[in-house]
Amino acid sequence: MHTYQSYVRGEWVSGEGSELTLTNAITGESLGDISAKGFDFAAILQYGREQGKTLRSMTFHQRGLMLKKLALFLLENKAKYYNLSYATGATKIDSWVDIEGGIGNLFANASLRRQFPNLPYYVDGQAAPLSKNGTFIGHHIMVPKRGVAVHINAFNFPIWGMLEKIAVNLLAGVPCVVKPSEYTGYLTEIMVRDIIASGILPEGALQLVTGLGHGILDHVTHQDIVTFTGSAATGKKLKAHPRILEESVQFNMEADSLNASILGPDVKAGDEEFDLFVKEVHREMTSKAGQKCTAVRRILVPHHLAEDVQIALGKRLAKTTIGDPQAEGVRMGALATKLQVERVRESVDKLMLENDVVYNGGKDMQLINADAAKGAFMAPVLMRNDDPFNKTACHNIEAFGPVSTLIPYNDLDEAVAITAMGKGSLVTSIVTNDDRIATEFAVEAAPYNGRILVLNRRCAKESTGHGSPMPLLTHGGPGRAGGGEEMGGMRGVMHYLQRTAVQGHPDTITAMTGIYQPGATRPEANPHVFRQYFEDLKVGDTVYTAKHTVSDADIVNFANVSGDNFYAHMDATSLEGTIFEQRVAHGYFVLSKAAGLFVDAKKGPVLLNYGLDECRFTKPVYPGATIGVKFTVKEKLDQEKRSDDDIAKGIVKFLVDVYDETGETVALATILTMVKKRDQGTI
Repeated sequence: MHTYQSYVRGEWVSGEGSELTLTNAITGESLGDISAKGFDFAAILQYGREQGKTLRSMTFHQRGLMLKKLALFLLENKAKYYNLSYATGATKIDSWVDIEGGIGNLFANASLRRQFPNLPYYVDGQAAPLSKNGTFIGHHIMVPKRGVAVHINAFNFPIWGMLEKIAVNLLAGVPCVVKPSEYTGYLTEIMVRDIIASGILPEGALQLVTGLGHGILDHVTHQDIVTFTGSAATGKKLKAHPRILEESVQFNMEADSLNASILGPDVKAGDEEFDLFVKEVHREMTSKAGQKCTAVRRILVPHHLAEDVQIALGKRLAKTTIGDPQAEGVRMGALATKLQVERVRESVDKLMLENDVVYNGGKDMQLINADAAKGAFMAPVLMRNDDPFNKTACHNIEAFGPVSTLIPYNDLDEAVAITAMGKGSLVTSIVTNDDRIATEFAVEAAPYNGRILVLNRRCAKESTGHGSPMPLLTHGGPGRAGGGEEMGGMRGVMHYLQRTAVQGHPDTITAMTGIYQPGATRPEANPHVFRQYFEDLKVGDTVYTAKHTVSDADIVNFANVSGDNFYAHMDATSLEGTIFEQRVAHGYFVLSKAAGLFVDAKKGPVLLNYGLDECRFTKPVYPGATIGVKFTVKEKLDQEKRSDDDIAKGIVKFLVDVYDETGETVALATILTMVKKRDQGTI
C-alpha cells in the first residue's frame, strides 16, 4: 500500500502506521494511506522559524521574482496534476480552477513586488510630525513576523487552497507549514514534491504535513500566523484553541457560508440578465459538484419571476451530465468522498423539513462511465422556500454539495434582509442592468458580505463569476464566513507583517525608511545629481539652484505658450473677492521654471522624466518674487531589466521644493526620473 509522505525539517518522512486510507472519488479504489502520527510538531515549527531567516533577509523584489520563477516551473509540470486531480472527482474545468487558478495566484503576487520597496521590510504611510521645530517625527515600518504561517486547508481545492496562501506569506518573507485536507492532500503532496525538488524556495520556506496533524496548534507562538479554510463549526473550535488564546496568535478564518445570488427587480423574463442569472446559478450549483465555499446556496428572485426561474433552472439541471470526469460529455463529477455525500444528504434531509423539493436529479440519476455504488456521486437538488422569514433552515444549514434553495422576495429591501439572515457571507451577487439598483443593493448588503458581484450584459463576457475570488481583491467575510481576509493584493501581505511605529530625528527616520523625511539633513550633491548613476545617488543629497525673479513678461509668455488665460493670471481688474492681491503666476509656470533651474542639460545617466506626483502650489507667486529650488533625492526604486539587452536602470524620486525670497515654500512636487545604472549587468 502506498503511503503519502510529509516534508518536514528538510526531509520526506512517513508517520507511524495509518491514520486514513484514501480512495478515488470516482471508482472507490484505494489510493494509499496517510499519517502524521509521531511527528514532533514543536520541532517542525521551530525548524521553520529558524530556517526562515533566509527568506526574511530577501527583499520584496527578490521574493517576487522567486514566486514568478516558481509559477513558470509549475506551469511546465501541470499535466501530472491534472491526471491526479480527476481522482478528487473534479472535471477538467474544476481542475483548471484549482491548478491554473492556484498558479495564477503566484503570478499575481509576484507582480505585487513592484508596489513594495526593494527592501526586506515595508514603509507604511506618511511621516507624522511630533514636535514644534521638526526635530522629532514618527513613521511606521512593517517587518516580516519571526514565526511561521500554519495553513489548515479544505478538501475542495487541494492546490489552489495551498498556492493562494503560500504566495502571500512567501512574498511577505514568512515561512509556512501547510496542512492540507487529509482527504485530498495526495494532490497537494505531488505538487510540493516538485516544488521542493526545484530548489526555487529556500530550505524551510515550505513544509508539508500530509496527515491529520493533531497537535500542530499546541506549539504555535505569538509570532506565528494560523489560517483556516473549511466549515464554520471546525473553524470556531480551532479559533478557541487554548494556545491561540494564550499566545494571542493571529488567526484568519475563511469559512463556508450561505452565499446568495439575487435576480434584480428590474429584470424581466426574456432579458439577457434573466438568462445570465439562470446560467450563473446553474454553474455555481454544479461546478466542483457544489463543493465551493463561495457556491450559491440561496437563490433570490422577484415573486413574479419565481416560477419562470424555477422552470428554467430545472431544465438546465436536468441536462447536467454526471459521471467520470475523463469521459466525453461529463459536466459534473463526484463529491470528494462518500463521507461527504452522507453529510450532504443529512443536510438535505434537514432542509426538506421546511422546504419543498422542486428538482431532485437523484431520482433517476444516470452516470456516464461510472458506478454509483463505488463513486461519491450525488445529483443536484433544488428546493424552494416561500416563507424565508419564518422557515429559516436555509439560512442556517449548508449542504456542501450541488444543493440550493429558491427564495421569492417582494422588493430590494426584503432581498437585503434575506441576504443578511445568512449571518455573514463570503460573496453575494446581484444580476441587474440598473446601476441605481446595483448601488443601493451593494451599499445596503455590504456589511454582511466580503464581496459583491454585479453581473449584467455589459460585463458578462469578461466577468470572472460569482464563485471566483481574485488575488487582488480580498477574500473572506463577516460573521459565519469567519471574519477574516485573504489575498487582496498588498492588503493580504500585510497580514504577515508586524506594523511598528518608529520615532526619532528626521535623519534617523530617513535612514530607516530609505525615504527623505522633511527636516532631515540635505547635504549638497557633488557632482550634480543628474551627473550621477543610480547606484551613486544618496537619499537626502540636494542641488541648491540659482534663482529667478518672476516678471509680468513671464506670465504673459507662459499664457501664450500654454493657452492658459485664466483670469487670475491675465486680468488684474477681476481679482476682487479672490485670495489674490494682484495677477499671479501660473502654478505650472513656477514648476516649469523650477525644472529649468534644477535640470543639468548635458547627456548623462538620467534617461527621462518618468512622471509627477504630489504636486502642490502652496503660496501665490506675484511678479517681483524671486524663486529658487532645493532639489533633493527623495527615494530610489530599483527596476528589473525586461530583457538581456534592456538598459539597467532605476526610478529616482526627487523632491522639488520651490521657495521664494522669504524662504517660504511656494510649490512642492515629487518628480520621477529614470536613471541609468553604472553596472549594466544588474537585473
